[in-house]
Amino acid sequence: MAASRPNFAIRFGFLIGLGLCASLPAAAREAAMKLPNAQVEALDFAALAGWADDDHAAAYATFLKSCSAILKGGKAMRAARPVYGALFKVCERTKAVGQLGGEQARAFFEDNFKPVRIAPPGQTQGFYTGYYETEFVGSRVPTDEFKVPIYAAPAETVRKRKSKVFAHFDRTAIENGALKGKKLEICYVKNPVDVFFAQIQGSTRVKLDSGQLLRLNYVASNGQRYTPVGKFLIDRGIIAKEDMSMDRIRDWMDANPEEGRELRRKNRSFVFFRETALAPHDECIGAQGIPLTAGRSLAVDRKIHVYGTPIWVDAELPILSEKPDTKFRRLLFAQDTGSAIIGSARADIYFGAGEEIGHIAGRIKQYGQFVMLVPRSVAVNGNGVAPSQDIPLPQPRPKAIIADAVPTTTVSAREAAPLPKPRR
Repeated sequence: MAASRPNFAIRFGFLIGLGLCASLPAAAREAAMKLPNAQVEALDFAALAGWADDDHAAAYATFLKSCSAILKGGKAMRAARPVYGALFKVCERTKAVGQLGGEQARAFFEDNFKPVRIAPPGQTQGFYTGYYETEFVGSRVPTDEFKVPIYAAPAETVRKRKSKVFAHFDRTAIENGALKGKKLEICYVKNPVDVFFAQIQGSTRVKLDSGQLLRLNYVASNGQRYTPVGKFLIDRGIIAKEDMSMDRIRDWMDANPEEGRELRRKNRSFVFFRETALAPHDECIGAQGIPLTAGRSLAVDRKIHVYGTPIWVDAELPILSEKPDTKFRRLLFAQDTGSAIIGSARADIYFGAGEEIGHIAGRIKQYGQFVMLVPRSVAVNGNGVAPSQDIPLPQPRPKAIIADAVPTTTVSAREAAPLPKPRR
């Protein structure tokens, strides 16, 4: 998970076949949302390159995870945020249809959502980075080898649910011992660079010298603003902008420990962790409170986007090599957040866990199409541009077309952008 992670419905003919209502009441179509500093453009699904080739069954399974959290939301949340309320209704429909095959899942998304392209004013694309779950070795107690602590949050921070409680302790103060003696050390690792990157990602696995595997997740921060340190290396001419990546930053810090420490301290933000009960094969938990899905989960600006929102990503990314020439076209879901993720068309793609995955995630910094799938009952407006027009619901298809014989698989997007298989 990134820094603050520490982070969207079957044709209506099919719904009719299940005895459900195929249309939305007029009152349900009055909700509207406004995206700040963004221009929006209504699209048709036919305009989404690669849409038909995505693994919609896999996307739908990820959406069901979000629905499990959305359906727990109260009336106040549904009333305060139009998209949340609309997603709640879409998720209620999933209870009637259950798990779906490829074509049925695709139809579900097309009938319940409308695609709206989002970009900063005057631009046509959003911006993507990648993140992952770090993995290190460590110890429960300090040793000559393991000296760098990973901290739990001070009790006041968690109890009051306000990061700013410890805002007067910046990274420098904490690294200089401000929390010493408070018994907040969860474990110790070898390298301060490891802790720094674990804090940026928001979760980590620590294999203890005893053989135990700790799963740690973001729980709070000190409330200080997150500052990307790569900019300082670019400004000093140490790393060219086009060559910037997490690997390059890490290599420089390792090669220059004293200067690396001072560079890290330019980012005053400091992240605290908590132990989780996750099994070794489980994915880490995102800000929505559900397990993330590699290649399907996104971290977004939580002040703008509602968790569970589907977002169609179309970009060329450096996945198979350092060149951004791997087509990545698939439906992902807003399930996480991060303090560095700011803006309507900005997102961080979750790629999984481990060192190799980290190499991939660390070099993602590309522009691409950012298409939000908005519940059809919600109108979306940008600021300073013409609002997108509400797209009418499609006409229900004849029941005869909705048959069990509908193919349940499609060409998987993973063939275009393969990811390592999940650990078992």
